[in-house]
Amino acid sequence: MQVTSTAVSLNVEDVTVSAAFARDHLGYAEAMAAEGFVSLTRQDAAVDLIFLRRGIEVLPEGLRDQHAAGLIVAFVVDDIAAEYERLTAEGVPVTVPLRTEEWGERLFVVADPNGVHYEFVQWVTPGAQ
Repeated sequence: MQVTSTAVSLNVEDVTVSAAFARDHLGYAEAMAAEGFVSLTRQDAAVDLIFLRRGIEVLPEGLRDQHAAGLIVAFVVDDIAAEYERLTAEGVPVTVPLRTEEWGERLFVVADPNGVHYEFVQWVTPGAQ
């Protein structure tokens, strides 16, 4: 098997607002779109994002009405403090403030208007700030 790209597909109420959030705050660009669907990509190694409107018939019947819940899209970044400062300055809702875990994970979490959560991570020496 050769994987040429990776995407995560998320069911949301409003495809337009999640796509705008990803474009405006996360650096994504629209690759394709149709009624109730948008696919976004980046030029780096980040996972592609696909937003599907809840209830859309392209989804298997058992998944159509589910919401993207209990899932966090995580990005490893080089300068976590700069990303935190940038996103908070842009007014992005922070659901977990910037913190450092004892095992060396420095992180924070934000949410888009549909409740999709994005975690930003930078690995540091355990015990470092």
